Amino acid sequence: LIKSSLYYARVWIPDPEEVWKSAELLKDYKQGDKVIQLRLEEGKDLEYCLDPKTKELPPLRNPDILVGENDLTALSYLHEPAVLHNLKVRFIDSKLIYTYCGIVLVAINPYEQLPIYGEDIINAYSGQNMGDMDPHIFAVAEEAYKQMARDERNQSIIVSGESGAGKTVSAKYAMRYFATVSGSASEANVEEKVLASNPIMESIGNAKTTRNDNSSRFGKYIEIGFDKRYRIIGANMRTYLLEKSRVVFQAEEERNYHIFYQLCASAALPEFKTLRLGNANYFHYTKQGGSPVIDGIDDAKEMAHTRQACTLLGISDSHQMGIFRILAGILHLGNVGFTSRDADSCTIPHKHEPLTIFCDLMGVEYQEMSHWLCHRKLATASETYIKPISKLQAINARDALAKHIYANLFNWIVDHVNKALHSTVKQHSFIGVLDIYGFETFEINSFEQFCINYANEKLQQQFNMVSRKLLENQEQWFPTFSLPWPHLDIFNYFEMPKGSDDSWAQKLYNTHLKKCALFEKPRMSNKAFIIQHFADKVEYQCEGFLEKNKDTVYDEQIKVLKSSKFKMLSELFQDEKTPSPTSATPSGRTLLSRTAVKPAKARPGQANKEHKKTVGHQLELHLESLPFDRCFVFLYRFDEKRAVQQLRACGVLETIRISAAGFPSRWTYQEFFSRYRVLMKQKDVLSDRKQTCKNLLEKLILDKDKYQFGKTKIFFRAGQVAYLEKIRADKLRVACIRIQKTIRGWLMRKKYLRMRKAAITVQRYVRGYQARCYAKFLRRTRAAIIIQKFQRMYAVRKRYHLMRAATIVLQSLLRGYIARNKYQRMLREHKAIIIQKRVRGWLARVHYRRSLKAIVYLQCCYRRMMAKRELKKLKIEARSVERYKKLNIGMENKIMQLQRKVDEQSKDYKSLLEKLTSLETTYNTETEKLRSDVERLRMSEEEAKNATNRVNMLQEEITKLRKELHQTQSEKKTIEEWADKYKQETEQLLSELKEQNTLLKKEKEELNRRIHDQAKEMTETMEKKLVEETKQLELDLNDERLRYQNLLNEFSRLEERYDDLRDEVNLMVSIPKPGHKRTDSTHSSNESEYTFSSEITEMEDLPLRMEEPSEKKAPLDMSLFLKLQKRVTELEQEKQSLQDELDRKEEQALRTKTREEERPPMRGAELEYESLKRQELESENKKLKNELNELQKALLEKSSPEVTAPGAPAYRVLLDQLTSVSEELDVRKEEVLILRSQLVSQKEAIQPKNTMTDSTILLEDVQKMKDKGEIAQAYIGLKETNRQSLQDYHMLNEDGELWLVYEGLKQTNRLLESQLQSQKKSHDNELEALRGEIQSLKEENNRQQQLLAQNLQLPPEARIEASLQHEITRLTNENLDLMEQLEKQDKTVRKLKKQLKVFAKKIGELEVGQMENISPGQIIDEPIRPVNIPRKEKDFQGMLEYKKDDEPKLVKNLILDLKPRGVAVNLIPGLPAYILFMCVRHADYLNDDQKVRSLLTSTINGIKKVLKKRGDDFEMVSFWLSNTCRFLHCLKQYSGEEGFMKHNTPRQNDHCLTNFDLAEYRQVLSDLAIQIYQQLVRVLENILQPMIVSGMLEHETIQGVSGVKPPGLRKRTSSIADEGTYTLDSIIRQLNTFHSVMCQHGMDPELIKQVVKQTFYITGAVTLNNLLLRKDMCSWSKGMQIRYNVSQLEEWLRDKNLMNSGAKETLEPLIQAAQLLQVKKKTDEDAEAICSMCNALTTAQIVKVLNLYTPVNEFEERVSISFIRTIQMRLRDRKDSPQLLMDAKHIFPVTFPFNPSSLALETIQIPASLGLAFISRV
Repeated sequence: LIKSSLYYARVWIPDPEEVWKSAELLKDYKQGDKVIQLRLEEGKDLEYCLDPKTKELPPLRNPDILVGENDLTALSYLHEPAVLHNLKVRFIDSKLIYTYCGIVLVAINPYEQLPIYGEDIINAYSGQNMGDMDPHIFAVAEEAYKQMARDERNQSIIVSGESGAGKTVSAKYAMRYFATVSGSASEANVEEKVLASNPIMESIGNAKTTRNDNSSRFGKYIEIGFDKRYRIIGANMRTYLLEKSRVVFQAEEERNYHIFYQLCASAALPEFKTLRLGNANYFHYTKQGGSPVIDGIDDAKEMAHTRQACTLLGISDSHQMGIFRILAGILHLGNVGFTSRDADSCTIPHKHEPLTIFCDLMGVEYQEMSHWLCHRKLATASETYIKPISKLQAINARDALAKHIYANLFNWIVDHVNKALHSTVKQHSFIGVLDIYGFETFEINSFEQFCINYANEKLQQQFNMVSRKLLENQEQWFPTFSLPWPHLDIFNYFEMPKGSDDSWAQKLYNTHLKKCALFEKPRMSNKAFIIQHFADKVEYQCEGFLEKNKDTVYDEQIKVLKSSKFKMLSELFQDEKTPSPTSATPSGRTLLSRTAVKPAKARPGQANKEHKKTVGHQLELHLESLPFDRCFVFLYRFDEKRAVQQLRACGVLETIRISAAGFPSRWTYQEFFSRYRVLMKQKDVLSDRKQTCKNLLEKLILDKDKYQFGKTKIFFRAGQVAYLEKIRADKLRVACIRIQKTIRGWLMRKKYLRMRKAAITVQRYVRGYQARCYAKFLRRTRAAIIIQKFQRMYAVRKRYHLMRAATIVLQSLLRGYIARNKYQRMLREHKAIIIQKRVRGWLARVHYRRSLKAIVYLQCCYRRMMAKRELKKLKIEARSVERYKKLNIGMENKIMQLQRKVDEQSKDYKSLLEKLTSLETTYNTETEKLRSDVERLRMSEEEAKNATNRVNMLQEEITKLRKELHQTQSEKKTIEEWADKYKQETEQLLSELKEQNTLLKKEKEELNRRIHDQAKEMTETMEKKLVEETKQLELDLNDERLRYQNLLNEFSRLEERYDDLRDEVNLMVSIPKPGHKRTDSTHSSNESEYTFSSEITEMEDLPLRMEEPSEKKAPLDMSLFLKLQKRVTELEQEKQSLQDELDRKEEQALRTKTREEERPPMRGAELEYESLKRQELESENKKLKNELNELQKALLEKSSPEVTAPGAPAYRVLLDQLTSVSEELDVRKEEVLILRSQLVSQKEAIQPKNTMTDSTILLEDVQKMKDKGEIAQAYIGLKETNRQSLQDYHMLNEDGELWLVYEGLKQTNRLLESQLQSQKKSHDNELEALRGEIQSLKEENNRQQQLLAQNLQLPPEARIEASLQHEITRLTNENLDLMEQLEKQDKTVRKLKKQLKVFAKKIGELEVGQMENISPGQIIDEPIRPVNIPRKEKDFQGMLEYKKDDEPKLVKNLILDLKPRGVAVNLIPGLPAYILFMCVRHADYLNDDQKVRSLLTSTINGIKKVLKKRGDDFEMVSFWLSNTCRFLHCLKQYSGEEGFMKHNTPRQNDHCLTNFDLAEYRQVLSDLAIQIYQQLVRVLENILQPMIVSGMLEHETIQGVSGVKPPGLRKRTSSIADEGTYTLDSIIRQLNTFHSVMCQHGMDPELIKQVVKQTFYITGAVTLNNLLLRKDMCSWSKGMQIRYNVSQLEEWLRDKNLMNSGAKETLEPLIQAAQLLQVKKKTDEDAEAICSMCNALTTAQIVKVLNLYTPVNEFEERVSISFIRTIQMRLRDRKDSPQLLMDAKHIFPVTFPFNPSSLALETIQIPASLGLAFISRV
């Protein structure tokens, strides 16, 4: 802070909500002012009062140009608000979560998944310096890995922060980085193993807290082990600070460790029934927090995951159940209750259920455990006695026992996890990752917080020591300049004494209060104390401190557990005395609260002393054992208040304080000169940059203590760079104002002159226009007067006529109206009279009916009254006795009569009932009929009613019509009057309709034109779609090609790895004894291209393997070896099967030999051998004939009936073909007999020859045989021949007849076999042709039928014309087909002639060889009958002949030992390829398939070997890529295929291969070329990789454009070109070298274009990736530099004529990124322009560049967040990859277009420098 005056106008003031607020100074501060006038950013004015005691001014704010820096130490003002604001800008505005703070990496947890941890990001950070890229966890990991490999020192990374900050995830990313860069990510997979332990460690070590549902309550230190080659081999885990107290106590809204709740949730499982668990609310240890359930977490599922992880890490099911048994026992132990007996003793109820369950689970005695839970044993010097304990002490002892059991179980699990992560390979070095919670402060802080903060205090001291060492290393720069360096005080902790909490607190007050500035006493408490930590002041409550520190577990309880029948429990406590190697102490956080088991009697000893060390001493020892180094990572969540708290707690502000104490800002002299050149005058600039900078600083900064000069750098105190930036900004602002003033004046003058000239011109034209308008106005006024006169006269006349006509119309209407009213009145009177008449009659009738009804009613009433009287009398009579008597007289008779009547009536009833049913049926039918009639009548009635209504309506209508008729008649006259008018209007309307009709016609034509245009557009769109689909198919083809080439690359890599492993295995095993090496005789020419091997290359490899250095005896990569083990096993099995088969053949041959030896010898072994050979040839001929017959049968069976039916054309053709083949076979057999007779006839002229037993000849014949049995028999015959004496040979074969016959038969049989194969092939081709012909005939038939049906519909003339046209077409097509067939037949004839010439030549050579072997003395004068076999003169050229034994020499001289530079300079390009092909041609000419196969195999293996040996030499790889492609082109050009012979000369066509089809070898060579191309790309990538970033990004090609920003502690590479740095010229020179080398080697132009395209893609991808990961490179000036560099690369392409290679398109993403840095980024129009411009960039890349955009000068503006969101909204529908970086390792699929050579083979000369004298031209 500067008290005299404020250089900068903005400051920071404290704020209760935002912690710090920015304000602007309204009035200069003067010494002594108590109030500062400020204005906040929201516009509110504020008076800030200074502290009257300290009078400290508010912190100054850094310039905007320094805000958002990667390194906080680059800030000029280093204080808390500056750090907080810088982090806020980076996180909220730039979306960057990582920031350096010197040697610290600060990370903000975004609580979302970010795409910055992929393998592409890992590759981008691999090998980079920590300051060269943007801050990242990978940069810290790379720094640790690099220092471990370079300095051979173990490294450690501390990951600290509050709960939920993401420490574990960051540690996981660091381990993933190590696994990837060490080359063992897919093999060792240590990260996966460590992650597999996460469910276990989280279940036993994580718990829910108020801040995090899954908080780690222990520290974890993982050591990742590396071997000597720095590859991961294993890991080891150590734990710290396990929070044991959580086992027995949880605060409100917190939980115990997850494992307890998982057990309770899984209590219903059958295997857990014995644990007798229940709900978590039942147990005391799990219900205290009141929150047993976490939202969204299923504890039962988590339990399943935990058990699965235990199984994966090798913890058996029995051990798992033991763990759960112990955990359940802890829960039941927590429910054990105590009852007080008195103040000093307590008891446990009898048969207490929780204790019973605990004893059953633990396998201990109930009585012993219950006794020692309530008692303790005290030992004195003389005696030992048992003392009861109080209830509180018993509860504490119970809890201590539970914690102790849990801590031991925790360490046991950690030990087993480490066993799973342990590696058997010796560890060379390691990198440790410490994941531990940071500084903690709560409302109530107790012993746990004290332990955590104590550990963090020690870690901070370690960190300060490292920081100081770094600064002291820099301090060594200054002794020469007498630079004072501030030394820092180190905080020393105190020890805790014994006693009660109160006495201990008083002792603390007495010892440290007022003596130590870091110790304070609260005002209102005597049981608390305050410690000023490095982060903050923390008040600790003393209650329970000593008890928690002791954590006493009685020895008697431990003895009871040790005597348990439960084996696992006893193991936990038996191993207690030996410290665990995997954890800091056996109790994790018990490192601070180590359980002290009190014995009955003190036993002095080292172990006991070690056991009773103080907590602080134990912690200090373990913390000092960590190998701390320079890599620290601190994490926290971004919230202003919490962020500041964590900045203090994690020591970031301490780092700032250390940096601010020295010289945090450092500049090199060149950078300082470039930045502040604007502050110098021209006369101040000297040739010596150092002196120039000194002179400038002495003028600008008067206080020399604010800066110091070093040898290469200038060092500034805090705030000085901001002061210099202000002066620079003011100078630039003044210069800008002057420039603006001048430019604006010039623009305004120019604008005024232009406006004056325009005004004069406008005035001239306006005045002329006004004069013309006035004259026009006068003429129009006169014409208007005349028009008005006539128009007024016409209007008056028209109005008179209208009034007269209207009057007449009104009179007529009025008179008609009066007449109609009179008629209506008379009509109404007449109708009224009729109505009166009807109504009066109706009233009279109503009166009569009413009177009649009344009279009838009176009569009824009277008669009713009389009937009632009569009824009354009858009732009185009925009651009397006499009445009954009278009635009973004759009653019986009446009853009988009535009975008879009843019977009769019943009979009648039945008959009536029958009649009734019949009547009912008839009634029903009749009723239905009647109903239908009624319905019909109703319908007719309704129709009648409707008819009557209709009649009435018609009558009414008639009346209305009559009225209307009158009206019509009256209106007729008016209508007639208006008729004329209507006629005129109609005529007018007609004319308008005609006009509309013409318009409609025009519209119709327009629509037709539009339809035509639309059809045209549709065709164009269809064509475009077709083109797009074609492009898509091409892309798919390229993808498939790329996939194939990647697989090929992977296979070659595995093949090389397999070769290396095989060599290592061969070196490790014993070398076999020398002897005969038997090779497989069934090696086929059609074997796969990846299994080529030859005996020669293997024999050459053997010395090389034996001469390999002893370094290859290092431990094998067993994971890869196991991967290849299956393939090796398969090869061994295949080899064993072949070996068994060969042994079986040999045994069979031996048995045949023994049988033949038992027989009497007839003519000797040689005769027997020849007879067997003849029999075999005859059987082979029979077999071929049988194959022909089977082929005929197959054709008869497989063909369709209509085709193969007898008499069908196809059947006859096929039968003729088969017959001709059979006849040809018979002819060949006759030729064999003739040849045999001719050879026999020469026996008199040829004497017996002794050379027939030559073993070499027989050996060559054996090698040419194909059957294994044939080889075995020939081998036995050869041995028998060697054993025979010379006399036996003369007796059995006197004249050599047998040998000559055998030779003739052999040659003839080969000829027959080849011709038979060709016949068979031609037969198959003809069969396919016949099938195609049948199909074409069917199609032709269908087409004929369609044409016939169409012709029948045509008229006769058109029908004749159509038939003629069709016939002409048919004849034309047939003519073309016949011509094609004729050409094919001509080709076949030519081919057969060539074959016949070759065969004739072979027979002739055989005859000549036989004649040369005959000496002149052996020839007698008898005439010899010559053999009539045609011969041709030796006229073949363009071939090279060599012996079979010279093949290794050929490969060695032409491939292995060849120097590319000499060949490329002195000889024709591709000479080795031509030589090899000419050798292949000669082997083809000899029809020697073994020689062809051996030569090609040796060539391929030789090329692979030389590229494996010198694979990093670009010249060598380019040379063999060119020659491999040329060899491939030669095989295509001279293959005899029509597609490759188009550009050949006739002479070159004669040089085509005649005997062998090498298409499979062409594929092998193509794959080999792909592998060489990929190797070439890797080589040039390795060469260019160091140059790209420096040349394309860092170097200033245009000097003075890029501004240099103030650097931080981690200095990046300077943009000034020093010696040894790469520039753009370096890249262009390297490109020129690549291009010239490829051109010298004769590489195909298309292939050169592909290589250049790949090179430019790598350049663009690496440059763009670094741009996306470097915030300092995203500026406007850097965009200009990039565009200039890209233009230079494009210029290079134009110079080399490579613009059409597609290389420029690969730079399009980089070009668009550079344009994005330069375009305007403010309005919506700018956003639309960016979205349309950046089509080659992904959305993630565009947003990343906008977030990283950083102004270099204050005149530039940052990109607003709203603008970035607008871009994201516009690009949300774009479907592109979410990947941020480009794949720099991507290799485009390569193609090898056919490029024939015009060089004639016969003109090629072999130079003597190649050492190929053993090769002769043919």
